[in-house]
Amino acid sequence: MQTLDLALASRAPKLDDRPLAKRVGLIILATDHTTEVDFQRMVASERIGVYATRIPYANPVTPENLRAMQPSLTAGAALILPDEPLDVVMYSCTSASVVIGDAAVEAAVKAAKPTAAVVTPTAAAVSGLRAFGAKRISVLTPYTLATSRPMADYFLGLGFDIARFTCLGLTDDREMARIAPSELVAFAKEATAPDSDALFVSCTAVRAAGVAAGIEAAIGKPVVTSNLATAWACLRLCGDDRVRPALGRLMTLAYPGR
Repeated sequence: MQTLDLALASRAPKLDDRPLAKRVGLIILATDHTTEVDFQRMVASERIGVYATRIPYANPVTPENLRAMQPSLTAGAALILPDEPLDVVMYSCTSASVVIGDAAVEAAVKAAKPTAAVVTPTAAAVSGLRAFGAKRISVLTPYTLATSRPMADYFLGLGFDIARFTCLGLTDDREMARIAPSELVAFAKEATAPDSDALFVSCTAVRAAGVAAGIEAAIGKPVVTSNLATAWACLRLCGDDRVRPALGRLMTLAYPGR
């Protein structure tokens, strides 16, 4: 056997401050099929890194099960590049953000990542709807009536007028992820009231962001989806202001929360 002498390099390598200029952390449900795929498609780039952690979640989708995730948020955020700062942390559950509350989600995340901007699907959706100047909205959710009611109250409480609110009645977020994109377009057409200013399609599990532009073409109104709104917010908070109409009209607008 050859006797091999190992040699140490004459100097230590020079290190960049970061592998990528910006860091987006995702806190996603253990059962989520969609968020990471959408963020790799819309957000990740040579400049922006997307880093995910998963937290426990048990179906069915009920207000009680959604609220049960709150104690996991701080530990989940801490697991994303431990002891390193993030530019943005996004908690990827729309209905849980409603029942836990945007402020409570932000506080839990900042306990682990104090310098990060915190994005929730609900707050991002509100920013998107307001960026369009929408006041009277239609809403489509995959949830039951009981899970949808707090969301209706959330938007009403923020001053929106709801022209039509449609629920698909599903209780398992894995089934929500399996709704065919063509079905989302069809249901979006049914869910949009003629006198509404815009349509919001809720739930980070559904693959609505991928067909947002198609829905807009079908209904003739702006569309905001959970993952489209959070991707838009994260991009803008990272200084990516590119206009990308192929992803939907929202991706042509400035982010008011920046």
